[in-house]
Amino acid sequence: MSEDLIGATDVHDIQMTRTLGPGSLVLLGLGGVIGAGVFVSVGIAAHDKAGPAIIVSFLVAAAACIAVALCFCECASRVPVAGSTYAYGRAACGDLGGWLSGWNLVTCYFLAGAAVAQGWSGYFQSLLGALGIAWPTQFSSAPIDLNPTTGKIALSGSALNLPALMILAIVTAVAYRGIRLSMRINNILLAIKLSALLVVVAVGIAHFNAANWIPFAPFGWGGISLSSVLSGASGHSAAGVLAGSAMVFFAFGGFEMLSAYSHECKRPQRDVPRGVIATICAITLVYVAVAVALTGMVPSSQISISAPISDAFKSIHLGWAQLLVAVGAVIGMGSVLLVLIMSLPRVLYGIAKDGRLPSWFCVMHPKFQTPSRSILFVGAIAIAASSLLPLRIVMDFVMTCTLAGYISVCIFVLLLRRHSETSAPEFRIPGGQIIPVSGVLVCLMLIMAVPIGNLAALGIWLAIGGITFAASRLRRTNENNSGDSVLRPDAGQ
Repeated sequence: MSEDLIGATDVHDIQMTRTLGPGSLVLLGLGGVIGAGVFVSVGIAAHDKAGPAIIVSFLVAAAACIAVALCFCECASRVPVAGSTYAYGRAACGDLGGWLSGWNLVTCYFLAGAAVAQGWSGYFQSLLGALGIAWPTQFSSAPIDLNPTTGKIALSGSALNLPALMILAIVTAVAYRGIRLSMRINNILLAIKLSALLVVVAVGIAHFNAANWIPFAPFGWGGISLSSVLSGASGHSAAGVLAGSAMVFFAFGGFEMLSAYSHECKRPQRDVPRGVIATICAITLVYVAVAVALTGMVPSSQISISAPISDAFKSIHLGWAQLLVAVGAVIGMGSVLLVLIMSLPRVLYGIAKDGRLPSWFCVMHPKFQTPSRSILFVGAIAIAASSLLPLRIVMDFVMTCTLAGYISVCIFVLLLRRHSETSAPEFRIPGGQIIPVSGVLVCLMLIMAVPIGNLAALGIWLAIGGITFAASRLRRTNENNSGDSVLRPDAGQ
């Protein structure tokens, strides 16, 4: 089945230009991954989940991500086409498996874009505060929020998150103009972002206070068990080092976006695996260094949720550093949003080419050679989500969807091997079934930290996806039957 999928896609994707190599993919990966994870989720995870032991949480999450990344690499090597996990699921499990994988992936990307945009908003407002400018509170956040202690939703006092809306509108316009311009802007933003993080690490180590690491794991070393899952029924999230690992898994999310560019790579079966593996290794080093610096500067109980790094410098009275980091975060996190807005339309493009979405999603801009209508659609949905949904709820559900998607990719590897044992992909995971099975087990362990309410919501959402698939198939069947029964005007001529 995978060979048929590849062949069919090659015929139709001639409009996409193959310009990317492994180096370009690494830059895209760093631009698309290093962002909300290190600038936002590290704050929530350290404050609510793991304390200074967030360092260990990052290492555990990185180990799990390496296993999953290798599975993505083999899938990309076996099925080097547009669509990412949708294409892999369709090749491995048929139309329904592909559709549900794509349904879950699209949800992840939309909500991840909303979470990153809200993180950007927090740093933007922190930057304005450092400059003595007060942003109107009625346009500072989503209208509702989730209390992590009680698990109840309450009004925030704001009408919408206007800064999140603005940044998404800007990056949507850039992505619309094409991948060459987007890549140039991404590289500039990435350089600024990495420079800011270098300052964070250097200044943080210089102001390191060992007392902030006592206790090192205030919430314990666990946080993942059946009882912690059941406790989520009352709205409380699990806490502990492993629960922190599940939370910061979001920080690594994004490396899988590189597989969405398979049909714009010069040699996708070689370039995608190299780009993904190099990206995972680089971001792990960055995250651990930043976690050490942040938790050494500020007690974990005092770490800010919305702008943890910038506010950490404020708490130790380093206004210049706060300003510098806020500028770096505001500019650098824009690259994450840019890559997200660039990537999701390419997934929708791959799904639409199989007839599972309207052909409207396949329309390419005649000048910029981008799926322009899909980009505008993605931008509009992401703007609505980022403006109205609270950050804690968005991140919890993104984490759930992401882990579920990673589990499915590890399974797809095993199924694709059975479908195409005679083929020899350029990249194959060493060690037989050990790494794919390990990836499944580790992701299952991490997903046990998810409150049962989120798991139930994911189940309902996937069920809706299944119903949508059945309705789409029924519609196509009726259209085909209707077409067969109608006499064409030229019949009999």
